[in-house]
Formats: sequence, C-alpha cells, structure tokens
Amino acid sequence: MRPTRQAWAVGAIASALAVLAAVFARPLLLGATVLLGAWLLVRQVLFVRGVADALDSLTVRQVPAANAVRADAEIPVTLEATLDTPARLRLSLDGGVPPGATAAGPLSATLEPGAATTRGTTTVTWPVAGRHRFDRPTVTATDGLFAATIPVESRPTVTVEPRGPHSAHVGRGGDRVSIAQGEHDAGQRGPGLEPAELREYVPGDSADEIDWKATARLDTLHVREYETQTHRPTMLLIDHGAALAAGPPGESKLDYLRETALAIAANARELDDPLGLITVGDEGITSRIDPTTGPAAYLSIRRRLLELEPTGLDDDGAVPETVERAHPIPGPVPSPTRPRAALSALDGADDPFARALEPFYAARTEYDIRFDAEPLLGAVRTALTGQDSRQWTVICTDDSDRETLYETIRFARARGSRVLVLLAPTVLFATDELGDPDRASDRYLEFEELRRDLDRMDAVTAFEVAPEDRLSAVLEATRSRSRGELR
Repeated sequence: MRPTRQAWAVGAIASALAVLAAVFARPLLLGATVLLGAWLLVRQVLFVRGVADALDSLTVRQVPAANAVRADAEIPVTLEATLDTPARLRLSLDGGVPPGATAAGPLSATLEPGAATTRGTTTVTWPVAGRHRFDRPTVTATDGLFAATIPVESRPTVTVEPRGPHSAHVGRGGDRVSIAQGEHDAGQRGPGLEPAELREYVPGDSADEIDWKATARLDTLHVREYETQTHRPTMLLIDHGAALAAGPPGESKLDYLRETALAIAANARELDDPLGLITVGDEGITSRIDPTTGPAAYLSIRRRLLELEPTGLDDDGAVPETVERAHPIPGPVPSPTRPRAALSALDGADDPFARALEPFYAARTEYDIRFDAEPLLGAVRTALTGQDSRQWTVICTDDSDRETLYETIRFARARGSRVLVLLAPTVLFATDELGDPDRASDRYLEFEELRRDLDRMDAVTAFEVAPEDRLSAVLEATRSRSRGELR
C-alpha cells in the first residue's frame, strides 16, 4: 500500500496546521490536525478492508485466441475481470504479455467503482518459436488517497511453432497420398463393432452372441461374431543429422519430415494408439520416448519434434561438404564386446566345434560393429528391441546414404515390423542442382528408382516428402524432356 498525491496533500495540510498551532498557540488548529490524522487512519483501514474484499470476489483471466500459433502470427489476447460483488474501489488491471511476444497496445482494463465486469483486448505478435508463459497480471486498487498493486494468478501458455514448409507433398512419384490410419483390426474374434462372421450355434456359445434376426431367417440358431478392434503401437524414428539441414531456412529436409511426423503423431493421438519417438543425429540416439498413450505423452513427443535441430553442422551453421556418420552410438544400443570375447576365446582352439563356431562369431562381430558405426541402423535396433508384434515403425530420413537405408529397412523387416519410410529427396533441396533441369530430372529419377525398390519390399511402404512446387517443376522438366526424346 502506498499513499497517493491526495494523501500526501492532506498530510501536508495537517503538518502545516500543527506548525501554525505551535507558532500561534491555537489549540483549535492542533485539534484540526488530530482530526485530519484520524480521518486518514480510518480511510487507510477502510481501504485495506476494501482491497481484501475486492480480491476475494475478483476473477481475472488472460485469454489468448489460440494456444498454438505459427511464428510471426498475430492473435488477439483478452484480459477479463469479474467481481462477484461490485467494489467501492477503482481497479486497474494490466496484463502480463510474455517477453518473447510483442503487443500492439497495452493489455489493460479498468473496473470503475460499482462496476462488476470489464475486459480489454490487444493484438499480440509471436516472433520467437517456443513455449511462452504469460506473466501474472496485476491489479491496482485505489480510493483516491491510497493505492495498492497486487499480482493475481492467470498464466496461460502459448506454443509458438517455427515457420514451417508450405504445400508439403507426401506421395509416390508426384502422386499425393494420405498417411492417416484408420481403426486397426486385431485379426481376432471377440467384442467389437465390425461384423466378421455368421455361424451356427454350438454348445458353449453365450446367448448374448445369438443373432436373432439371422436365426429367424434361417430357422436355426446362429451366432454373429465381430472383429476385435485394437490399438497399434507406432514408433517414430526421426533422423536429424547434418544432411537433413539441406534446404532454405524453414524449408529444410528436416522441416518437411517434421511436418509429416507431426501429422502422424496427431493421427495416433486421435486413434489413442501408443506413440513413441526416437531421434537420431550424426553421433547416435539423441532422445527416446517409449510408446505410450495419454495427453502428456503426446504433448511431450510433439514438443520434442518441434525442438529438433540438425546435428553435426559446422561453426557457421552450414552443412559440411562431406557428412560422416561413422560415430559410436551412446545409450541403450549393445556393444560388440561379447562376440569379440567369444571370438578371442576360440582363437587357436584346434577342435571341430571351435572351427564350426568361429565363422559365426566373426560375422556377429562385423555386424555389431556395423550397428556401432551407423546411427540410423543402431536406432532401428533400439526401436525394435522388445517391440510389440503389431508395432508400426515410421522412419523419417533422406536418400543421402542409400546403403545404410537398405540395410536398416531389411533389419526392421527381419524383426517382423511393418515399416513406413518417409524420404526427403536430396535433389529437391539442393538449390544449385535445381538450376539445371536435366541434371535435376536425372537425380530425381534415381531417387524414384530407390523409392520404388523400397516400396516393393514386403511389408514396407515408401513415400517421398518434398516441397510441392519444386517437385512439380522437376516433374514437368522430366515430362518435357521425354516428349522431346520421343520426337
């Protein structure tokens, strides 16, 4: 609490009267000083009680028009205040716009004495990506003589997503496809919604399973079975090595793959499918979230996807000319220590059993070293360790290391996982090559051959993820060249 100018003026008058009373020996002036002091004290007590009563009945809310926006977006933010019982004080409210946002004007509102509700709105721009939490709004109460400023609780958050790619294309050879998944059948009979089979009643069937309409039509007891619906675990495996930084700012390979992964995550949330995430950079796994459900889990995965940045860039933030991925993978990926130890123990042994085992352990050692040297391959092994047999593995990467890509997918298939491969074609993110239509066309055809080879593998689906405008330009150049060759 602090006195206002009016209170200071009253105090100055009381002090002046006290001085005059002493100088001129006038008791009446001294009495006036005492009365003014008592009046100020009573007003102070009443003010403190009025502030307490007002805060007890006051509700303040800061309400952004959206809880998630794109960077540089503008949204209105409203400051609302409601009193259960109108106060005798004047209440001024100031909002708490986060430091990372820019308000077009003050976020404020005023409750005049006797009023019960008010609101104020301003437009807020969000230039910085991230999760922004509002500061607490403040309420300044005054009765003209005294004022007090009190913070109140209302701290919503706004998630600002980075400026991302526009017109992202997901498909095959320029043909757009949908990657949204519907309900998943378990392949088992039981409680469900989809009719599966009508058969004759046998002893032991429940009476609840009898289809009375079919029974009346066929004149014998028949039972209707239904397809059991199930949830399918989905594991997102996102490559964010240096090679994925290629492309214009905000429209890199990683940006396009991120958008697609966010769409898959949203679909999994809608179906209540368990969702997991493994991110892998140039030196191995950078984060891991096991498949689970629940709003907090989906939000955590979404936040991690939005925070992803390419690893292994040089000091200037540029993609190195040669991207080396041969680094050991930290974390849960096993090391080849045991196969090496077994091979060492067999060395020099001169019996048929040892000679038979030696090639096996030598191959195991070589393959485990391969896991250590290739982060993407090691990440897939981690993703499939102890997996549910119904797990859907989604690999988001590019075509810069085709040999490792083939080996990674073959390994995933050998472990029984259904695989969706989302590939960013390097040619569509290399601006220097797009200036040469013929070269760009040849590079895209090479990519399309790779994608088709992967797509033909059993239980593997391979899609391209690319900027639609650049892809259309390359496809048009390819068609034009084909027409010219036919002539």
